[in-house]
Amino acid sequence: MSDAVDTTPSSGRVRLLERVADHVLAHGATDLSLSELARAVGSNNRMLLYHFGSKEAVLGQAILVAFTRFPHLHGALRRLAEDEGPLRDRLLQAWQDIAHDDNLPFLALFFQSFGVALYHPERNTELLGSMGEEWVDAVHAVLAREGLPEPRALATEVVAVLRGLQFALLSGTDRAVLDAAFAGHVARLPIPDGS
Repeated sequence: MSDAVDTTPSSGRVRLLERVADHVLAHGATDLSLSELARAVGSNNRMLLYHFGSKEAVLGQAILVAFTRFPHLHGALRRLAEDEGPLRDRLLQAWQDIAHDDNLPFLALFFQSFGVALYHPERNTELLGSMGEEWVDAVHAVLAREGLPEPRALATEVVAVLRGLQFALLSGTDRAVLDAAFAGHVARLPIPDGS
Protein backbone atom coordinates (compact mmCIF):
# COMPACT_ATOMS: atom_id res chain seq x y z
CA MET A 1 0.00 0.00 0.00
CA SER A 2 1.14 3.51 -0.75
CA ASP A 3 2.45 5.88 1.87
CA ALA A 4 1.09 8.88 -0.06
CA VAL A 5 -1.08 10.28 2.72
CA ASP A 6 -1.53 14.04 2.74
CA THR A 7 -0.10 14.97 6.13
CA THR A 8 -0.05 18.74 5.75
CA PRO A 9 -0.81 20.05 9.22
CA SER A 10 -3.07 22.86 7.96
CA SER A 11 -6.44 21.90 9.38
CA GLY A 12 -7.65 19.11 11.59
CA ARG A 13 -7.44 16.69 8.65
CA VAL A 14 -4.49 14.72 10.02
CA ARG A 15 -6.01 14.50 13.50
CA LEU A 16 -9.28 13.29 11.98
CA LEU A 17 -7.45 10.64 9.97
CA GLU A 18 -5.62 9.44 13.06
CA ARG A 19 -8.91 9.15 14.98
CA VAL A 20 -10.63 7.36 12.09
CA ALA A 21 -7.66 4.95 11.87
CA ASP A 22 -7.93 4.32 15.64
CA HIS A 23 -11.64 3.64 15.32
CA VAL A 24 -11.55 1.27 12.36
CA LEU A 25 -8.63 -0.69 13.77
CA ALA A 26 -10.57 -1.17 17.00
CA HIS A 27 -14.07 -1.68 15.58
CA GLY A 28 -13.80 -2.46 11.87
CA ALA A 29 -15.34 -0.66 8.95
CA THR A 30 -18.37 -2.72 7.95
CA ASP A 31 -21.89 -1.35 8.32
CA LEU A 32 -20.46 2.02 9.31
CA SER A 33 -22.41 5.04 8.16
CA LEU A 34 -20.77 8.42 7.72
CA SER A 35 -22.79 9.73 10.67
CA GLU A 36 -21.67 6.89 12.95
CA LEU A 37 -18.07 7.38 11.90
CA ALA A 38 -18.27 11.14 12.49
CA ARG A 39 -19.74 10.66 15.97
CA ALA A 40 -17.15 8.01 16.84
CA VAL A 41 -14.28 10.38 16.06
CA GLY A 42 -15.82 13.48 17.63
CA SER A 43 -16.67 15.22 14.39
CA ASN A 44 -19.64 15.61 12.06
CA ASN A 45 -20.60 14.63 8.53
CA ARG A 46 -19.92 18.08 7.13
CA MET A 47 -16.31 18.15 8.37
CA LEU A 48 -15.55 14.65 7.09
CA LEU A 49 -17.01 15.50 3.69
CA TYR A 50 -15.16 18.83 3.61
CA HIS A 51 -11.80 17.18 4.26
CA PHE A 52 -12.25 13.94 2.30
CA GLY A 53 -15.23 14.19 -0.05
CA SER A 54 -16.84 10.85 0.82
CA LYS A 55 -16.98 8.11 3.42
CA GLU A 56 -15.04 5.82 1.07
CA ALA A 57 -12.28 8.42 0.71
CA VAL A 58 -11.87 8.95 4.45
CA LEU A 59 -11.79 5.20 5.08
CA GLY A 60 -9.28 4.67 2.27
CA GLN A 61 -7.00 7.38 3.65
CA ALA A 62 -7.41 6.06 7.21
CA ILE A 63 -6.32 2.59 6.06
CA LEU A 64 -3.14 4.13 4.66
CA VAL A 65 -2.54 5.90 7.98
CA ALA A 66 -3.18 2.65 9.84
CA PHE A 67 -0.73 0.83 7.56
CA THR A 68 2.14 3.06 8.69
CA ARG A 69 1.55 1.99 12.31
CA PHE A 70 2.62 -1.60 11.63
CA PRO A 71 6.39 -1.50 11.18
CA HIS A 72 6.82 -5.21 10.42
CA LEU A 73 4.24 -4.96 7.65
CA HIS A 74 5.19 -1.47 6.52
CA GLY A 75 8.82 -2.45 6.04
CA ALA A 76 8.36 -5.93 4.57
CA LEU A 77 8.49 -4.88 0.91
CA ARG A 78 11.15 -2.26 1.53
CA ARG A 79 13.38 -4.87 3.16
CA LEU A 80 12.67 -7.31 0.32
CA ALA A 81 13.89 -4.70 -2.13
CA GLU A 82 16.79 -3.22 -0.19
CA ASP A 83 18.29 -5.94 1.98
CA GLU A 84 21.25 -7.97 0.81
CA GLY A 85 21.32 -11.73 0.58
CA PRO A 86 19.71 -14.47 -1.46
CA LEU A 87 16.28 -13.68 -2.92
CA ARG A 88 14.76 -16.85 -1.47
CA ASP A 89 15.80 -15.80 2.04
CA ARG A 90 14.44 -12.29 1.51
CA LEU A 91 11.08 -13.66 0.33
CA LEU A 92 10.87 -15.93 3.37
CA GLN A 93 11.69 -12.97 5.62
CA ALA A 94 8.97 -10.91 3.91
CA TRP A 95 6.41 -13.55 4.90
CA GLN A 96 7.72 -13.55 8.49
CA ASP A 97 7.38 -9.77 8.58
CA ILE A 98 3.86 -9.82 7.12
CA ALA A 99 2.66 -12.64 9.39
CA HIS A 100 4.01 -11.07 12.58
CA ASP A 101 1.42 -11.18 15.37
CA ASP A 102 1.53 -7.40 15.73
CA ASN A 103 0.12 -7.07 12.20
CA LEU A 104 -3.09 -9.06 12.75
CA PRO A 105 -5.31 -6.03 13.46
CA PHE A 106 -4.23 -4.37 10.23
CA LEU A 107 -4.59 -7.56 8.19
CA ALA A 108 -8.14 -7.96 9.50
CA LEU A 109 -8.93 -4.36 8.55
CA PHE A 110 -7.34 -4.87 5.12
CA PHE A 111 -9.51 -7.86 4.23
CA GLN A 112 -12.62 -6.31 5.74
CA SER A 113 -12.09 -3.09 3.77
CA PHE A 114 -11.46 -5.05 0.59
CA GLY A 115 -14.72 -6.97 1.03
CA VAL A 116 -16.71 -3.81 1.69
CA ALA A 117 -15.12 -2.00 -1.27
CA LEU A 118 -16.13 -4.79 -3.66
CA TYR A 119 -19.81 -3.99 -3.12
CA HIS A 120 -19.30 -0.52 -4.59
CA PRO A 121 -16.23 -0.73 -6.83
CA GLU A 122 -17.17 2.47 -8.63
CA ARG A 123 -16.79 4.39 -5.34
CA ASN A 124 -13.61 2.57 -4.34
CA THR A 125 -11.47 2.56 -7.46
CA GLU A 126 -8.46 4.13 -5.73
CA LEU A 127 -8.56 1.75 -2.77
CA LEU A 128 -9.12 -1.34 -4.92
CA GLY A 129 -6.37 -0.28 -7.31
CA SER A 130 -3.99 0.22 -4.42
CA MET A 131 -4.86 -3.15 -2.89
CA GLY A 132 -4.57 -4.94 -6.21
CA GLU A 133 -1.47 -3.41 -7.73
CA GLU A 134 0.95 -1.79 -5.28
CA TRP A 135 2.40 -4.96 -3.79
CA VAL A 136 2.55 -6.59 -7.22
CA ASP A 137 4.42 -3.55 -8.55
CA ALA A 138 6.91 -3.68 -5.67
CA VAL A 139 7.56 -7.42 -5.98
CA HIS A 140 7.75 -7.12 -9.77
CA ALA A 141 10.52 -4.53 -9.44
CA VAL A 142 12.53 -6.89 -7.21
CA LEU A 143 12.04 -9.93 -9.47
CA ALA A 144 12.83 -7.95 -12.63
CA ARG A 145 16.02 -6.62 -11.06
CA GLU A 146 17.00 -10.19 -10.17
CA GLY A 147 16.47 -11.19 -13.82
CA LEU A 148 13.70 -13.73 -13.22
CA PRO A 149 11.61 -14.83 -16.23
CA GLU A 150 8.18 -13.25 -16.67
CA PRO A 151 8.59 -11.12 -13.55
CA ARG A 152 5.13 -9.51 -13.71
CA ALA A 153 3.28 -12.82 -13.80
CA LEU A 154 5.59 -14.24 -11.14
CA ALA A 155 5.07 -11.19 -8.90
CA THR A 156 1.31 -11.56 -9.25
CA GLU A 157 1.63 -15.20 -8.21
CA VAL A 158 3.82 -14.42 -5.18
CA VAL A 159 1.45 -11.70 -3.95
CA ALA A 160 -1.58 -13.92 -4.50
CA VAL A 161 0.05 -16.67 -2.43
CA LEU A 162 0.93 -14.16 0.31
CA ARG A 163 -2.65 -12.82 0.34
CA GLY A 164 -4.03 -16.36 0.61
CA LEU A 165 -1.66 -17.14 3.46
CA GLN A 166 -2.69 -13.94 5.25
CA PHE A 167 -6.34 -14.94 4.91
CA ALA A 168 -5.57 -18.41 6.27
CA LEU A 169 -3.58 -16.89 9.14
CA LEU A 170 -6.56 -14.75 10.14
CA SER A 171 -8.82 -17.79 9.84
CA GLY A 172 -6.77 -19.64 12.45
CA THR A 173 -4.64 -21.97 10.32
CA ASP A 174 -1.59 -23.13 12.24
CA ARG A 175 1.32 -20.77 11.63
CA ALA A 176 3.80 -23.62 11.16
CA VAL A 177 1.65 -25.01 8.33
CA LEU A 178 1.58 -21.60 6.65
CA ASP A 179 5.34 -21.14 7.05
CA ALA A 180 5.92 -24.54 5.44
CA ALA A 181 3.48 -23.75 2.62
CA PHE A 182 5.25 -20.52 1.75
CA ALA A 183 8.68 -22.14 2.02
CA GLY A 184 7.50 -24.79 -0.45
CA HIS A 185 6.21 -22.12 -2.81
CA VAL A 186 9.47 -20.17 -2.66
CA ALA A 187 11.47 -23.37 -3.28
CA ARG A 188 9.52 -23.92 -6.52
CA LEU A 189 10.11 -20.40 -7.88
CA PRO A 190 12.51 -20.20 -10.85
CA ILE A 191 15.22 -18.48 -8.82
CA PRO A 192 18.77 -19.42 -9.83
CA ASP A 193 20.79 -21.12 -7.10
CA GLY A 194 22.75 -18.60 -5.06
CA SER A 195 20.28 -15.80 -5.83
